[in-house]
Amino acid sequence: MFQTIEADELEKMLKEHFGEKIISVEKLNDVSVAEISVDAIKNVIIWLKENGFTFLTTCNGIHYPDSPKTFGMVYHLHDWKRNLRIRLKTFTHHDPPHFPTITDVWPAANWMEREAYDFFGFHFDGHPHLKRILNEDSMVGWPLRKEYPLEDQARFDKDDKMFGR
Repeated sequence: MFQTIEADELEKMLKEHFGEKIISVEKLNDVSVAEISVDAIKNVIIWLKENGFTFLTTCNGIHYPDSPKTFGMVYHLHDWKRNLRIRLKTFTHHDPPHFPTITDVWPAANWMEREAYDFFGFHFDGHPHLKRILNEDSMVGWPLRKEYPLEDQARFDKDDKMFGR
């Protein structure tokens, strides 16, 4: 089982170095989560890597269409020596969304960022080879964006009351 750094300790540590670029820090489901301004996320990631969080577990895109924080990237970092994990989030409302690449920090982020591009249309400034990896190059649109209804709107044989809606 992994541990996490306490949220108040993480907040103190990050705000000491990055000030107002740290939007919030909280503990969610036993993991400390920091929301970072998009213009500072790369600097925070580099600083955390230099201070023990040397492993990028994963990074992935998210889409909240009904929120001012429309598009986001989530980064999970691990400190192997202390066995600590943290989660970083950053958001933008611009479409197309732009985030800084971290492929120069962790080369393994290459495929993760390409996946976020392929499924959400996220652009990673400075990425060495941003192109689709799972969908056809000719595909129009971004399949994991929540821009389409979940069910066929032309069907009249279903009553939503039967499904608890």
